[in-house]
Amino acid sequence: MTEETPLDRAHAAMAAATDEDAARLRFYERLAEAELFMLLSREAEGARISPEVFEIDDASFVLVFDLDSRLTGFAGRAVPYAALSGRAIAAMLAAEGLGLALNIDVAPSAFLLPPPAVAWLAQMLADRPDVVEQPIARVLAPSGLPEVLLPALDAKLATAVGMGEMACLVGVEYESGARGHLLGFIGTAPGAESPLAQAVAEALRFSGLEAATLDVGFFEPSDAIAAVLAREGLRFDLPVAPRPETQRAPPGSDPDKPPILR
Repeated sequence: MTEETPLDRAHAAMAAATDEDAARLRFYERLAEAELFMLLSREAEGARISPEVFEIDDASFVLVFDLDSRLTGFAGRAVPYAALSGRAIAAMLAAEGLGLALNIDVAPSAFLLPPPAVAWLAQMLADRPDVVEQPIARVLAPSGLPEVLLPALDAKLATAVGMGEMACLVGVEYESGARGHLLGFIGTAPGAESPLAQAVAEALRFSGLEAATLDVGFFEPSDAIAAVLAREGLRFDLPVAPRPETQRAPPGSDPDKPPILR
């Protein structure tokens, strides 16, 4: 019996709630976060890959699967493939005007994303949050939060492996008099600030809260405000990175250096 995957569950939820944007957005978020297996026409040559392209309904699609066994089941034999994140694949295909065909003929989550949908997803993932600096006057307990925010943050931060120690969600009043909410990261790993800010922005977008405002801050454990954040806020512990293994990173694992389509 084929195992049920997170994409299967997200697709089923979307199909059961066709009028709900939230379910649709959660499916796209799971797709972006998933490791996908792309069918290639030939073996990869370093960073260069050649996906097999199919014409469906007058558009060009690349086939991807969320299990390597599903890829093999579709092809009926061992075939060359590239294992990439959904976000890397979306960026690649959008640049080439290609669509994405997921789990075709092998799973209940079979789904076609035509080129415009792939371009939309790539843009959602590419948008970067603005950077501003505001002195904090007071830290408050969070209140009046949208119901979908906490589970969205919890799910997104669960993917932030090795990026820091924890995050605390608090209410804040700035010296300007403005009030809002702040997600303060404490003990952030070097270079993780931008990915974490992007992750929070994606949690808002894919929860239908893009218009909501949630500020992000980064603090050292030795900062005086860190203790205040921990005392007043809702705490999210970030997952610890597993012990690294010495191996070559596969093509597409770095979203800033995606593989090159041939």
